Amino acid sequence: MSLPAPSSDALAASHALQHLIAADIARNSGAISFARFMELALYAPDLGYYSGGAAKLGRDGDFTTAPEMTPLFGAALAHAAAAIMAQSAPTILEFGAGTGKLAHDILTELALLGVAVERYAIVELSGELRARQEQALRGFPQVVWLDGMPDAVDGAVIANEVLDAMPVQLISKTPSGWCELHVTVDDGRFAYVEVAADAALLAQIARQVADADALPVGYVSEVHATGCGFMASLARMLAAGRGGAALLFDYGFPAHEYYLAQRAAGTLMCHYRHHAHADPFYLPGLQDITAHVDFTAMALAAQDHGVDVLGYLNQAGFLIGAGIGELLLRTDPADARAYLPQASALHKLLSPAEMGELFKVLAVGKGVALPAAIAAHDRSHRL
Repeated sequence: MSLPAPSSDALAASHALQHLIAADIARNSGAISFARFMELALYAPDLGYYSGGAAKLGRDGDFTTAPEMTPLFGAALAHAAAAIMAQSAPTILEFGAGTGKLAHDILTELALLGVAVERYAIVELSGELRARQEQALRGFPQVVWLDGMPDAVDGAVIANEVLDAMPVQLISKTPSGWCELHVTVDDGRFAYVEVAADAALLAQIARQVADADALPVGYVSEVHATGCGFMASLARMLAAGRGGAALLFDYGFPAHEYYLAQRAAGTLMCHYRHHAHADPFYLPGLQDITAHVDFTAMALAAQDHGVDVLGYLNQAGFLIGAGIGELLLRTDPADARAYLPQASALHKLLSPAEMGELFKVLAVGKGVALPAAIAAHDRSHRL
């Protein structure tokens, strides 16, 4: 691969993480699950991609998210959050708040609308990102940071590109059935090794993988036990509260589109300095590792633990229903310098060829409903 060379300090940090992972492999009889490898690569204290100190987001990072493109994204979410809070409580909880820009844009728009937010809580695993959030949100005294998930939650919950960064198990179809791909060290390099799937993984495959028996030998994909566990915890939090809804934005598919025979190599993808590639063993700790989200599995996990699926729709439908087009028109089209960058960003957010169709929104909750203009775009029947 032809990728940008890391600095000497970054390379040293990656080597330290590789030694840590290799030691974990040695302690576990020579192999660990890919989910464990991904967990360490992303979240190992001080060395993992999200727990280390390197910038992740924006022009100088590895990828750009929707809030970084335009404040219109956060402004549109603010209108949806206001409708949810009006039916429940004046609080917002955000998971994985990135640079803090989404929170900033939401709170700015809510203030413009005259909607009071008593508390905006953030759960953030990255120390580097939390520091950036604290700087970006210093003008909003209602913002607080939590060290873990609360027992109960009311109001609106937001998670933008959170599920895709949760560790996944890699599975492969063999002539004798399903196996799990583990990670070992072979001649000084990380490599895959096939391990027979245990009963828990077979049950997860049976529940999650559509038409598993019909898939061809050699088929590789992911199952999302960690994501399902997160959805179960989120559902319990909402069920224990007085009413509220979670809006989860991410790229992915329902199960019947995810596990297609032609998607035989899975969806695992890595992002390094705005380059996308498929090698998760390249410079651990310096690159993001993600997988597309199986929204059917996420919806079922939430539903199984006490909340309702309020809606499932593509990002374009959600944003249009939330009024993002009207928000754009606050900028005078005659002012080309101001208008054209916002219109271009909006095109990327809404276009089926860009983020409008690949990115989806799953809404789950209790005691509230989505605004009618958003619910009009619901595709829950496709889950």
